[in-house]
Amino acid sequence: MTRGILLCVLFSALILPAAQARLAITLKSIAVALPQSSRTLPAGPGVKVVHDNCLGCHSAGMIFNQPRLPKAAWAAEVDKMRNAYKAPIAAKDVPAIVDYLAAIKGSK
Repeated sequence: MTRGILLCVLFSALILPAAQARLAITLKSIAVALPQSSRTLPAGPGVKVVHDNCLGCHSAGMIFNQPRLPKAAWAAEVDKMRNAYKAPIAAKDVPAIVDYLAAIKGSK
C-alpha cells in the first residue's frame, strides 16, 4: 500500500506539471460597454441610503424595471444582496432601503 502511494505522489510530481504546461491559457482584455441611463430615483425618505448603497451595482432604471413587491419581499431581496452577493450594506441601512423600495415599487 505504501509503495502505491509513493508511486502516485511521484507520478503527480513529475507528470502533472508537464501536462499542465501544455494547457497554457492566454487571457485577453476586452472592453465592455455598459448601458447608460439618465433615470434617477425619485425623492423620498431613504433615497440617499438607497443611492449610497444600491446604485454602485444597480442603475435607477434597473430598480424601476423590477416588479411591484410587498415589503416582506423587498426585505428578502435586500437580505439576498447582503448575504448571497455580499453587498456591503450596513445592517442599520436595511430598514431605510426596504421602506424606500416598498414606497416606490411596493404592491398596490
